[in-house]
Amino acid sequence: MAWVRRVRTKSGATAVQVADYVDGRRCILAHLGSAHDPGELGLLVGMARDMIERGQPMLDFGVEFPVRQVSLLGPVGEASLFDKQVARLKPSPVGQAKVVGAWSTLLFSVLGQVFDDLGFNEIGDRVFKDLVLAQIVEPTSLLDVDRVLFDMGRRVGSLSTRKRTLARCVSGDYRARVADACFKQASTSGDVSLCLYDVTTLRTQAAKEDEFRQVGFSKDRSVDPQIVVGLLVDRNGFPLEVACFEGNKAEKHTMIPVIDMFRARHGVEHMVVAADAGMLSAANLKALDDAGYQFIVGSRSTKAPIDLESHFAWHGEFVVDGQIVDTLTPKIGRNTDNDVSLRGEPVWGPDTNPSSWRAIWQYSGKRFTHDTQMLSLQQTRALAIINGDRQAHKARFVKKLGGHWALDQTSLARARKVAGLKGYVTNMPAYVMPAEEVIARYHDLWHVEQSFRISKSDLAARPFFARQRDAIEAHITIVFTALAITRTIQQRTGLTIRRVIRALRPLRSATIKINGVTQTIPAEIPEDKQAIINAINTNKPRH
Repeated sequence: MAWVRRVRTKSGATAVQVADYVDGRRCILAHLGSAHDPGELGLLVGMARDMIERGQPMLDFGVEFPVRQVSLLGPVGEASLFDKQVARLKPSPVGQAKVVGAWSTLLFSVLGQVFDDLGFNEIGDRVFKDLVLAQIVEPTSLLDVDRVLFDMGRRVGSLSTRKRTLARCVSGDYRARVADACFKQASTSGDVSLCLYDVTTLRTQAAKEDEFRQVGFSKDRSVDPQIVVGLLVDRNGFPLEVACFEGNKAEKHTMIPVIDMFRARHGVEHMVVAADAGMLSAANLKALDDAGYQFIVGSRSTKAPIDLESHFAWHGEFVVDGQIVDTLTPKIGRNTDNDVSLRGEPVWGPDTNPSSWRAIWQYSGKRFTHDTQMLSLQQTRALAIINGDRQAHKARFVKKLGGHWALDQTSLARARKVAGLKGYVTNMPAYVMPAEEVIARYHDLWHVEQSFRISKSDLAARPFFARQRDAIEAHITIVFTALAITRTIQQRTGLTIRRVIRALRPLRSATIKINGVTQTIPAEIPEDKQAIINAINTNKPRH
């Protein structure tokens, strides 16, 4: 039976041969070439095994069967006509195999299948699909994306073709079509009764501001022009809607336009919107309530003394870990809805308390420890500024007193009083959603924060180099589409997209040229990698 034989050559390479025993002697049936690295060795060994398993005739290897030693037959007991044996034919080896190329076509195929599963193939733009999948595998510039696609065995169009695709992305309203497909996917296999909203800033590489790219608030205090992006996702972080705004636009002014766009696009009448404290403004909450939406937003800690005034008056400042206080918060300023003279906390209702919202406060011992540590660090920083050891940057608990810096003891005491407390504001009565469920729904916000982290890190949404607004909008659409695919893969496999890419990208199919014949050999897939592929190809319902 033939087997694969590997022989070390004088040059240090490894020769790969197909050998067999004929009449008790080893015979080299085919010489497939010499490998100079593990990649070439694997390709040659795979080709040899494939030939043996298929039972390919030896003549296809470019060699001939050795002829057994025989004589011409004559009458029994008489000598043969020829006493000499027929000479054994010497095998002739084939030419050395040449690797034409190796590509990660399997990775592209797997990602492309998810692209099609989500319905994005209905857009019918091959180059757009290429750009989206390249954004997932290795985010790079529009100029360099052909290198990434070539590595996956794709022949992408010219740079001009790619630029025209970005233009079609805007003129053809690809974002709306992607959003429609995402909503269909989320509503059929997920749940859109609770939507999570958050915003982020994307820094550009512009030297100067324009009407769209503006210098605005940035958590890393960057002074580069930026844009503001609002993202609406379902409770699992699957993207539903995205919108871009000027870089100096306040976060709280982005929420209503995105939700209105989502509602108009899909005709959604009833849903719960959760957002962090940055969205907490009287105008936002009134607009959501007037539109018939139910909301859950985070409350600022400065509101705690007002909301919990009655509780502190009757029960003191003592609270236990996990304790929840279900009370009211004024819509604007102060009111008398929370009567301190009454021992019990008021029960909020939209008709009985039209000038207030429902407020829920929860105490956590773990949060208290963290808040206390942060307050101590802020106090130390404030004292360093007062003593002249630090420059007088904007800092908490520092105020001007008589022309000199002084410690704001009142603010510090108020902050320490509410350490460990976290507040939530909603327009849902307790009989619709208990306080514990309101808190749990709010804490689903980590999904949208995770989606932003994926967009910024894994998909490298920032910084970007587009200058025209249409190009920027197209870039955001590509990232939005890539995020939907990424979230789907992560849900199906339980792995991060980076781990999936690292696992599947090295599985390369190879094209080999030997004896003038070109043959493509598929990648050998180990069991653990096959398990990942099977999970991705299984269109499991999202929970």
